[in-house]
Formats: sequence, structure tokens, C-alpha cells
Amino acid sequence: MSPTRILLVEDFRPQRHLIALLLNRNPNLVLVSEAEDGVEAVAQAQQLRPDIILMDIALPRLNGLDAARQVRCLVPTAKIVFLTQETDSDVVREAFGMGAWGYVLKQEMGADLPAALDAVIQGKRFVSDGLGDGLSRR
Repeated sequence: MSPTRILLVEDFRPQRHLIALLLNRNPNLVLVSEAEDGVEAVAQAQQLRPDIILMDIALPRLNGLDAARQVRCLVPTAKIVFLTQETDSDVVREAFGMGAWGYVLKQEMGADLPAALDAVIQGKRFVSDGLGDGLSRR
């Protein structure tokens, strides 16, 4: 089985570095590129065609939800996992409504990111437990 190719989209460089370190712990994951904003994310997704896109929602130039909508049209095989601080249940529902596979809270990323990636690779959806409001893991 070939490694899962991941595009990481995060505007805050120290956070991006931390996420990359987490990803590099798993030999079955390959970080193919990093993007700092939504516009860059769409372009890189179209060019690189990653298996999974880890994307923040609060991004400059084009927010993560709008970038994800564009990616869904251009690269429908890419599975989008949001990695964000956004806890509003309407935003979470919107994310899944537009086709997201996972929703991980940054404050729970140490435990939830590996579990989310495992779930998504297996074709399952994932939501961080900390979201509550009936949006627990599916």
C-alpha cells in the first residue's frame, strides 16, 4: 500500500511546523506540500492531487470553507479534514455539508489528529469529541 499524500494548509508557521512534526511520526503519511492561505491551497491541490488536505478555516485571502468548496470541484478525490479552533456547530455542519471528512480541534490535535487521519484513510468520518452538541465522533 502506498503512503497517504497530505497537503497541509495553515497560515501560522509555528503551528504548521508542529503539525508537520506530528505527521512525520507516521511512516504511512507523506507531507507533499504546505500552503499558507486558501488561494495557495486550491492551486496546490489542483497541481499535486493529494489524498488528504488538512486545512484551517481561518485563512487569509480565501477562508478554508471557500477553498474547500473549490477543491471539491477541482479534485473530488481529495478528502478534506479541517484542523481549526472554530467550535461553532453551524460551521461544523457547514463543513460536513460541503463534503469534509474530518473536523479536528487544534487544542485536541495531539490525540485527535492521528485518530482522524486513521479514520479518514479507512473511509470513515471524524469529529473531535470536544465539539459536543451531538457532533461527537461519527
